[in-house]
Amino acid sequence: MNMPSSEVKQVAQNGRTLSVNELVTEYMQSKQVSGMVVAVIQHNGPAKFYCFGVTDAKNHYPVTPDTLFALGSLSKGITAEVVTLLVNEGRLHWDDTLKTLLPPDTPLSADAQKITLLQLATHTSGLPRQPMSLLSLEHLVGYLSDGENFYQDLDSDSVLGYLSTFNAPLVREPRYSNIGYAILGYVLKYQTGQSIEQLAANKIFQPLGMKNASFRPESLRAFPLRALGHAGDQPKFIARGALTPDWQFNNNMVGAASLYSDARDLIEYTRAHFSPTHNEALDKAFHDVTVDYFPREKEAANIAWITDSYGQQKITYQVGYIGGYSSYIGFDKANQNAVVVLQNSFNWSNYIGHALLKRIAPE
Repeated sequence: MNMPSSEVKQVAQNGRTLSVNELVTEYMQSKQVSGMVVAVIQHNGPAKFYCFGVTDAKNHYPVTPDTLFALGSLSKGITAEVVTLLVNEGRLHWDDTLKTLLPPDTPLSADAQKITLLQLATHTSGLPRQPMSLLSLEHLVGYLSDGENFYQDLDSDSVLGYLSTFNAPLVREPRYSNIGYAILGYVLKYQTGQSIEQLAANKIFQPLGMKNASFRPESLRAFPLRALGHAGDQPKFIARGALTPDWQFNNNMVGAASLYSDARDLIEYTRAHFSPTHNEALDKAFHDVTVDYFPREKEAANIAWITDSYGQQKITYQVGYIGGYSSYIGFDKANQNAVVVLQNSFNWSNYIGHALLKRIAPE
């Protein structure tokens, strides 16, 4: 989340800090982004929205606080919080292992048998980001030219086959893992008999009044007016600014990458992590997910969330990248500040949310 040195000028010019409008306009021009929305809460006050551009060059729908964006890995935060709620209900336990969480006939290596539910949720299981089989490599290479989903293998139940030969690394530290969350998706469905869409709707979206959030976005009224994804830093061999295909999942990866929502819902969801919701179960779960299970100055591992420290300030956040979208949600619990940044372009350089949270902390 640290700004590339080549782009520091986008935050300040001639010693003057840029306004949100100036900061985002500079960013959009340099990255050729067609649409962005930024939501800001300062000291638990009312949310402010800054909307820029259009959903795409064909439809030209203006971006608003209610425009749907694909959120990619922000899905993992909701999924992990559903798991946290189930743990707090006693239906699951953080020290449950894959040996007991998966069907009895699942082939598991000795190391895979010991992986715990907490390790899956905190990316500390030792599982890699993705399997690099010849087939997955073929899909990845294809993505660079066509932008199509290259995680199909993780969406099928065949992902469990990876566990039969898994060898844990000698040093156990946070290691971002899409495999881990695909397996977590399987565990949730197997242990509860419910889909992540049902669980999230009942336990999080409905209690928080999130009417424009779903793992099945076609069901949302705003879906036809959604922001469409565009090429940015990726895919490499598609012209920047060209439309990219939507990614779709139907099985284990739904809870890892299928969520759509808007800035209005997401900023209030983020607020709920430092301001009481008057729902005891949610308040406890939102507290639990911000505990540092692997403390360190940068990218301390929480439950799905991660935390960076800047002196006395701590910023807890998540990022999501999928197809032609980049997203960020973050908050400073001590100062009760929150920022959401959604863009319909895939850009690794996604530092605006962090820059805003660092700026408004002492104000």
